[in-house]
Amino acid sequence: MDQHVLLLLRHGQTEWSATGRHTGRTDLPLTAVGERQAHAAGRTYALMHGGTAPALVLSSPRERAVRTAELAGLSVDETTEDLAEWDYGDYEGLTTPQIRESVPGWTVWSHPMPGGESAAQVTERADKVLDRVRTALAGGDVVLVGHGHFSRVLIARWLGLGASAGVHFKFDPASITVLGDERGKPQIQHLNVPAS
Repeated sequence: MDQHVLLLLRHGQTEWSATGRHTGRTDLPLTAVGERQAHAAGRTYALMHGGTAPALVLSSPRERAVRTAELAGLSVDETTEDLAEWDYGDYEGLTTPQIRESVPGWTVWSHPMPGGESAAQVTERADKVLDRVRTALAGGDVVLVGHGHFSRVLIARWLGLGASAGVHFKFDPASITVLGDERGKPQIQHLNVPAS
């Protein structure tokens, strides 16, 4: 690779992600499927990154992210709450259809999270992470191991878009997204690459 890139790795499947339950602060382990996905993500990562050790590997402190990094063969330099999933507040553990019973048309991208994080708070956290990433990229590739919704906000913010633009980016469990730039313009180089 001519330029260093940011690789986002989403954690493997958990019991709640398999059933569509919003999982923010709840610390769940990977399922057996999630562990297999994490191993496979490691193989995908090895094929994509060219064998050079990354300059920095950060992970959410949630067990599902840390374990995914471990099974993928990544040595985490630091865990940070800055990479935690969006705090869903009162909607923690609920599915979208359950939430829509009382809030018709609700989505994480368009409605508030009572008792949780606002889109502005998530944006601030994402921008803080990306400021750190941009500094670290001078020394090599950077890998962030985290969660679905928050990683989609990171993608949006990398491109200079608002957090709600994350709705446009699919990011499956144990998949990898690569962000870089072309002549100074931010770009998505690979999106939602499945574990092999």
